[in-house]
Amino acid sequence: MTHTSYKYLLEVNSPDDLKKLPIEALQSYCDELRHFIIEQLAENPGHLASSLGTVELTAALHYVYNTPYDKVIWDVGHQAYAHKIITGRRDRFSTNRKLGGLSGFPRIAESPYDAFGAGHSSVSISAALGIATASRLRGEKRDVVAVIGDGALTGGLAFEGLNNAGAANTDLLVILNDNHMSIDPNVGALKEYLLSISTSKHYNNAKNKIWEWLTPVPRLRRMIQNAGNAIKQGLLQQSNLFESFNFRYFGPVDGHDVKLLTKVLRDLKEIPGPKLLHVLTVKGKGYRPAESNQSVWHAPGKFNPETGERLTGGATQLPPRYQDVFGHTILELARHDNRIVGVTPAMPTGCSLSVMMEQMPERCFDVGIAEGHAVTFSAGMAAAGLIPFCNIYSSFMQRAFDNVIHDVALQNLGVVFCLDRAGLVGEDGATHHGVFDIAYFRPIPNLVIASPLNEADLRDLMYTAQASGRPFVIRYPRGRGEGVALRKEFAAMPIGKGQILQEGEDVALLTFGPVGNAAARAAKRAGEAGVSVFHADLRYAKPLDEELLHHVGRRFRRVITVEDGVIHGGVGSAVLEFFDQQGYTPHVEMLGIGDHFVEHGTVAQLQHLCGYDEEEIYQKLLEKNEVNG
Repeated sequence: MTHTSYKYLLEVNSPDDLKKLPIEALQSYCDELRHFIIEQLAENPGHLASSLGTVELTAALHYVYNTPYDKVIWDVGHQAYAHKIITGRRDRFSTNRKLGGLSGFPRIAESPYDAFGAGHSSVSISAALGIATASRLRGEKRDVVAVIGDGALTGGLAFEGLNNAGAANTDLLVILNDNHMSIDPNVGALKEYLLSISTSKHYNNAKNKIWEWLTPVPRLRRMIQNAGNAIKQGLLQQSNLFESFNFRYFGPVDGHDVKLLTKVLRDLKEIPGPKLLHVLTVKGKGYRPAESNQSVWHAPGKFNPETGERLTGGATQLPPRYQDVFGHTILELARHDNRIVGVTPAMPTGCSLSVMMEQMPERCFDVGIAEGHAVTFSAGMAAAGLIPFCNIYSSFMQRAFDNVIHDVALQNLGVVFCLDRAGLVGEDGATHHGVFDIAYFRPIPNLVIASPLNEADLRDLMYTAQASGRPFVIRYPRGRGEGVALRKEFAAMPIGKGQILQEGEDVALLTFGPVGNAAARAAKRAGEAGVSVFHADLRYAKPLDEELLHHVGRRFRRVITVEDGVIHGGVGSAVLEFFDQQGYTPHVEMLGIGDHFVEHGTVAQLQHLCGYDEEEIYQKLLEKNEVNG
């Protein structure tokens, strides 16, 4: 299908335009919309499979509800590309996730149709409850819908929202988009429960027949619905989980039958109170490669839409990704110490814990999208003598802050936190940048905070951490390392000790983590331009290398710090505090991220905009400062 052969897609620039289509044309429109998403993401990578799975559901929602007055809240936003296209952003969709373009997630500032921003999971029900409550207090007659995936439903916040909404008897519809996946296949008892509902033939056959018989008699149908919990309990031989929260449960229904969805949604509009519609969808629907390998096609990068071939950029040998170094290193360490276990909240493939899972499944734990639980679960295992490596993306670790303080640090338990995707991550934008972890962890007693200069250092830091018996944080970025040789043997990295990379006389350059490699190149260029640079890799943000800092404080009048994180409360702040406490008075310039949220773009673009890429560091080194005379 070419762009010019679209029959309906180009006619729809808003939900009002969508409503002008006859109901019989909706499936054809959905087919064209799905093709458009595939066509666009083949050239401009994004989250493919999730959005393909919600095309019909999205069309039905905007066909039935009066958006944006009625509010639809999308959980996470991976599933919201069709929503963006329907709501007037089709012509700009080619800018999705690019610098200055559309966000990959719903954003209130981007469109009135984006009722609530969400890049982290499990927030939709709580947010929808807040919006519905505000509407009630203002006397507004407004429908509010939360769309949450079964993966996001494993997060505790989702159940807090269900509990509160059910107790308040709020007029609210929760749509459970059930595809048995998040990024990786879902795990846990909830998955099995949903599967038992969706596959109960007796229950579904009986429910469907009753629903069909009673369609002409809405009053009688409502009476049957009021008694529905007893019927379901008899057929399923268990009470319905959602109805125990005082939600009326409806479903499961086929999430790819757009005509049925519009009918069901219209019926549910007439039923007051908290309701949950269980919709069964297929992640990657309509594109065979995505349906057959849903984890890979969650965000596949560029691909040939005709053949499904993923375009990897040739066979050039590239450095390993930091997450793959983590995956192979934890497996290697675990082979030598049976106390080592791995924990991740629904990211085994993303963080490469899957490497160990394949070899030692009994010692790896995917706990679902539940970061707080992952931390406290790890703390419990540490208290019982194990050595947990708890791998959580830096941005998601924010959701477990209290657990780190109360359950790990306060009790001084030896949990190793591996913070993947630390620093600027690129196209996912503000919700996913891992830029706050240094600042929010640095005040916590007992924590060690470290970052490798390269992939070889990551291996040694993991070795050092598992032997330390202390709460230990290792942060490393998304993407590939520097291509340094990986030694087979491990070397301990003394806690609180950095390394001098280059001697110099004019200015001191102190860096933390892999950003030190760009700084090293800048320092070399500055030397060629006549500026002698002393460069040290701090390696530890906590505890600092005080011997190294005394050396710098005594010798230099000008100090530049560089970090891939926020300046306020970060490594530069720690260095400045040390100099002040010790009575040193160098002029300290801190490079990093200022007091603002960073939008989406490539990592290189964003580091340049924030002023700490190689060129910006080089220019800063060349600046003359009056304190140098």
